[in-house]
Amino acid sequence: MHAMQYEITLPADYDMGVIHARVQAKGHLLDDLPGLGFKAYLVRERGQDGSPVNQYAPFYLWSGSAPMAAFLAGPGFRGLCADFGRPTVRHGNGHAYVEGRAAGEEARFAVRLRERLPVDADVAEALGAASDSARRAADEAGAVCTAVVLDPHHWELTHFSLWSARPPSGLGGEVYRVLRVSAPERAALTAGSL
Repeated sequence: MHAMQYEITLPADYDMGVIHARVQAKGHLLDDLPGLGFKAYLVRERGQDGSPVNQYAPFYLWSGSAPMAAFLAGPGFRGLCADFGRPTVRHGNGHAYVEGRAAGEEARFAVRLRERLPVDADVAEALGAASDSARRAADEAGAVCTAVVLDPHHWELTHFSLWSARPPSGLGGEVYRVLRVSAPERAALTAGSL
């Protein structure tokens, strides 16, 4: 399992309706993309849910790095780059994926929390603790799914979760609105920790 996310930060007065319309018009194009576990089409809008910025920041879980690389070299991503410039793509190895109590419900919110590992941290212990945290979060009311991603370049863990209702306030991190989810191979992600 491989994860990626890019962030397109837009001007404070940008009409976010443009992003909403883009997702509505083009989101279905990934509904049957081979190798894609899911893509959550995420936005933050200035002044909502504590966001200081307007941002489009989709999050992807892939079955591996090959389908991710094919997407990045393909026409869909090329079109995004033509419209907004080529963004920096953060990516990492998926360590855990857990279906939540609300797995069958529509995702409306997402939370992303990044955690930098201290230099002296035991990586195995940190991954174990993060997996335990993902399982606990998945057991919360409204949790659609949770995931843990390790970026070994920056030695950073990303805790990511989708929610059918407003997420619990104690999670920390950035809160996003979910405009849509394309999930052609989500069922293949349910194996749990890798």
